[in-house]
Formats: sequence, C-alpha cells, structure tokens
Amino acid sequence: MATLTLTVPDIGGAEGAEVVEVLVAVGDTVTVDQSLVVLESDKASMEIPATAEGTVTALKIAVGDALSEGDAIVEIETELSTIPDPAASSTPEAPAADAPSAPGPSENPVDTRSPAESSVMTVEVPDIGTEGDVDLVEVLVAVGQEVTEGESLVLLESDKASMEVPAPLAGSITRLLVSAGTLVRQGTPLLAMSVQSHSSQGNAAPSASAGSPAKREAATTASDTASTAAPETGRQLSSGVGSPVTSLDSATGGRSVEGGSIYAGPAVRKLAREFGVDLLKVKGSGTRGRILKEDLHHFVQQALQGASGTTSGGQGAGIPVIPEVDFSQFGAIEETSRSRLDKVTAANMSRSWLNVPHVTQFDDADITDLESFRSEMKREAEQRGTKLTPMPFILKACAVALARHPKLKTSLAQGGETLVYKHYCHIGMAVDTPAGLVVPVIRDVDKKGLWELSEEMAHLAALARDKKLKPDQMQGGVFTISSLGNIGGRGFTPIVNAPEVAILGVSRASIQPVWNGSEFAPRKQLPLSLSYDHRVINGGDAGRFLTELVGLLSDIRRTLL
Repeated sequence: MATLTLTVPDIGGAEGAEVVEVLVAVGDTVTVDQSLVVLESDKASMEIPATAEGTVTALKIAVGDALSEGDAIVEIETELSTIPDPAASSTPEAPAADAPSAPGPSENPVDTRSPAESSVMTVEVPDIGTEGDVDLVEVLVAVGQEVTEGESLVLLESDKASMEVPAPLAGSITRLLVSAGTLVRQGTPLLAMSVQSHSSQGNAAPSASAGSPAKREAATTASDTASTAAPETGRQLSSGVGSPVTSLDSATGGRSVEGGSIYAGPAVRKLAREFGVDLLKVKGSGTRGRILKEDLHHFVQQALQGASGTTSGGQGAGIPVIPEVDFSQFGAIEETSRSRLDKVTAANMSRSWLNVPHVTQFDDADITDLESFRSEMKREAEQRGTKLTPMPFILKACAVALARHPKLKTSLAQGGETLVYKHYCHIGMAVDTPAGLVVPVIRDVDKKGLWELSEEMAHLAALARDKKLKPDQMQGGVFTISSLGNIGGRGFTPIVNAPEVAILGVSRASIQPVWNGSEFAPRKQLPLSLSYDHRVINGGDAGRFLTELVGLLSDIRRTLL
C-alpha cells in the first residue's frame, strides 16, 4: 500500500477557484475519474476527478477554499499497482538504479510497440462570435468513445442560437473537463482526447509536450508520490477530520443543502448573493433542473409582487399574478416544456410592453407598380439562383425613409435624459422558426442593392431556422420589420423591439378597388402598421415617416432620388 496526494490539475488558467462542494469523505473508496470536488471560478464551474483509485485517508480542502493548479485535494491509500506510471509509454530499457522514475520535462517517451505515437490534446471552445458566457446544454460524447474529425463533441446554446463544437482531429476521448449545464466561453477547455501521430504525417497531430495535460498529470502524480510526507498546507475541513462532509453553498450563507445540491452557474450564484436570494427556494427550469438567470429574475419579480400586494390590500404597484388553474379537472391535458428561446422572447416582449408606451398607426401602400416590376425581374432572379420577394423593396424603402426621418432610428439613454442618433442603418428582420421568434439583423441596408439584400435575407433566414445564427448577427439593429405577408391577416400591432423606438408590421397584400378620380380601379394594396415609443416619437413624426414610406413603395423609383 502507498499514500498518494491528489492535486488540482490544469484548470484552464483559473486562479483561486472556489471550492463550492466536496463530493467525498474520509473513508470513501474512490475510482479513477470519480469526481472529488466542485470548483467555481468567476466564469466557469468544474468537477475535479480522481487520477487513481483508493481509500480517502485525509481531506486537504474545505468548502470556501480557493484552489489553483497543483494544490492538494485529498490523500488516498492505494495499491502500488494502481498508481499511474508516468514512464509507462517509455522504452522498455530498465533505468539505472539511481535514475529518477519519472522522465524529465524535456524527454519525449515513445511507444515502440506501434508505428503511431499517441498524444493528448485539449479541445477548447472556439470563436463563437461572442465574448460572453453561453450554456453547455449537452455533452455528445463519453470517455473512451472514438470520434472522427468534424464529429460533434458538445452542444452550446446562447439566448438566441445553438451551436455544436466539432472534433479538430480523429481520436479517443480520454477525459471530460465540463458537464452539461456549465457556463463556458471562448477558450474554455472542454475535454481531452488522444490522437495518433504517424511519422509519415510529420506534425499532422499535436505531440504530447511537457505542457500537455497528459504529461502534466504524470509529472504531478510523480511529484505528489515523492512528497506524501510533506506538511499539510493549513487548509482543514471545518467539521473536523474524519467527520462526514456536508454539501454547502456559498449563496445560502453556508447552510447545508437538504435533498441534493444546488445546480447553478457562477453568474447565477453571484447574482443571487447580490439580491440576497436563497437559491434553495428557486426552482430551476434549465437542463437537469439548472437554475437560470431568468428563474432568479422570475423569483424576485414574484417576491416583489407578493410584497406590494400585501402592503396595500392587493392594490400595490406590482402586477397581479394570474392564478394557476388545474385544467385537468375539465378534461384531458398535456403539458410540454417551453424552449429557452420561447421564454427569452416572452421576457423581452413583456419588458418592452411594460416599459414602452406603444402607439400604432396604420396605412396602405399601393404596390401595383412594384409588383409589376418584380414580375419583370423574375427571369433574372432565376438566373441568379435567388427569389426576389417584396421584402428587399421594403427594406430599401425603409432605409431611405429612415435617412429622411432619423428620429425613428434613435434610442433613449441615461434613463431617458439623452437621445442617441445612429449614423448607420442596420435593420432587423423578424423570422418565425420552429424554436421561436428570432430577429437577424441586415447591416448597412442603405448601401446595398436589391439583389444583395435578397441573397442576404435568404441566408440569414436559413441560419435562423437551423439555429445557427451567431450573437453578432442579431445585434445592432436600429429598426425592425415584422412581416406576416406570407401567412395572412389584414393588420396587427407589433411590439417595439426595445431599445429601438419603432417597428414596422407588414400584412398580406390584396387587390382592392381604389378611386382614381373618375372610377374605381383594381390596385394591389399592402397594409402597414407602425408601432412606436411615444416617449420619443409623436404622432406627427410617425405620420410623416409612414407617409414617406407609402410613397416610396408606391413608386419604387423614388428610392433612387
């Protein structure tokens, strides 16, 4: 038997990661890859696995400690045969009696049993188009699984899109560094995988260097084995050595978690501490019951509404809550969970509706001549491999009208004290997808032609339906268009996409009799509805803009003036 100290491996450069949960106790028997503790940095949480099997004899950490790479976690008593041998892949030549058992950092052991050299590489989150955190909603592989180059490893999801991270090379998964529900960002280590590098391939695969996870782990194990008699670091378990470890949570003031641990990321825990919210009372709606920021916001909102209702007989400033109804008493029902996109859209629309005083104005645009011109361009559209819909014309007309009425592409700032005028023209286009409503943004509409707008629209709409939009493709809009023309309806009142101050609703065009001064003539009329923030836009501003837009669509040649 031998005593081995297990330490914190490479955790992606995170320094001072907090111990939020200890998963083992003195006397427990642990196996390789069994999780020992849960660490959280400012932006990520991770479970630290055991690198050897044995019985825990001492805990070197406690909840609340700050750990970095190389810090001791536990001591275990293990069979000599189970200790990882860092020289296992070296040449079979026996070392000298006084030679060290572990290779030096400059050595590169070679497995002579195979023409291929196995190396370990760490796969990180690539550039995902945002510097913020995204949710890792699903791990698509398991330890020991063989993967091919390009095969999906994990599924990430932001507020508006989801994306899969592919394997950079073919190989075998050796360790998972994250789990579903973790918040990650560009550069976060996801997993370690073993790849084969043949001599004929040169540097086709990354070689195992002294800085690789595999080598670092071997060196750490060797140094830990040699230093088992070293004094403890001074971190002692608060409940006493040998006593059971209680799962604690920093957001609950150190109280024990009954019935299981809290499943929430660092950002949610930090926000809970700022709000003074007991996370034990918050119901999570994320994967495996994970508590999301939206859940925390909803909990606080409900608490505020309850407080305001009790202080004034239910007539307080809080919005009364719609009572829950047991619909099963009336007949058969089926409950389904809403997608995250649906819930985010609902929250955004509610926020906009409650904060923005909406006014909607209606008008009809005569697009008879526009439709005639569009029909004439049908053959050219087919040659270009695209479809020329009315939307590029509407986008172009809106860009011209916005340039002549710049107040409709402003935003309020500093609590309404200032008005921000934007000297660019990025227009959002609401797209209905199976997962919910998304709004990709077409940039510099005023600088693009009809064909370019048509192709970009089709491309963004396809990305939206496949949930492949990047965050920066849904940001920066100054004005939004929501079209129900291909669905139907004579008109609707769209909700302003705050912080924008106006949105245009487009309904289905139809042939209507129009008086031309001497008789009624059939003309194709396009119903338009302009909703706007009445704090910024008054009726005169909106009326002039809508009249300008109707005129541009009635005679598309005016967009060239």
